[in-house]
Amino acid sequence: MATPYRAPRLLIVPGLRDSGPTHWQSWLQQQYRDTRRVVQRDFSEPDLLRWAERIQSSIEHAGAGEWIAVAHSFGCLALARHLADHPDSAIRQLLFVAPAEPDKFGLAELLPQQRLGRPSTLIASQNDPWMSATSALRWAHRWGSHFSNLGPVGHINSEAGFGPFPLAKRWVDAARERAAREQRPAHASFQEWSFAI
Repeated sequence: MATPYRAPRLLIVPGLRDSGPTHWQSWLQQQYRDTRRVVQRDFSEPDLLRWAERIQSSIEHAGAGEWIAVAHSFGCLALARHLADHPDSAIRQLLFVAPAEPDKFGLAELLPQQRLGRPSTLIASQNDPWMSATSALRWAHRWGSHFSNLGPVGHINSEAGFGPFPLAKRWVDAARERAAREQRPAHASFQEWSFAI
């Protein structure tokens, strides 16, 4: 008997100083009851390796299953590093929103310089003070991410007016549907496939 299909859960990866209650990541977290949030020991200290390992421990403590990750700002860098450290990570699809510029922290050489090996999207802004659109496009190409520039909308955070962020929710819903389609032959019932006999 086939095991029942379980949709990938959503993993929220905040940036520096966390994402407060009015931030779109907090809004997105409330949209899905099985969401987990990576909580860093110190959200004010941009320690890339420690943040990346915290992502891994968060996944491990949540139990078995696949994940869709949505990261913001410095959390994007931590997520990319996590995937470099754990190529077998249970994270199957990921969304980077307004990454922080690695050169601001002297971390560019600690990040993966090649495709991440799973579907990803990078959403940037034309006037993000934390990363130029040119740099965002360069990292998107490097990581093999689909790239989207939202125009002059700042750092895509609550200060820039992003409380609810329907675009992120649409991405999560589409990612879950994509995962379900990929799993369908594995969990389809006998009746569904009887036409092939």
